[in-house]
Amino acid sequence: MLALRRSSGLFRAALRQHLTPSANISAKPAKHNVSTGEHLIAMTAMFVTVLVPSGWILTHLEDYKKRS
Repeated sequence: MLALRRSSGLFRAALRQHLTPSANISAKPAKHNVSTGEHLIAMTAMFVTVLVPSGWILTHLEDYKKRS
């Protein structure tokens, strides 16, 4: 019976509604406008860090399958 009380207490704590504060959202324009060059640099960096390693693995997949 003690185990049932403990587990019911855990369920009660998990199901209790927690109040979260609302986010401060404003409709003001951005403080700093991002230029086209900055967009280009950011997209290039994302391309290089994500797609190049996965492309390397996919192109060398047959080499990884071989047992040495």
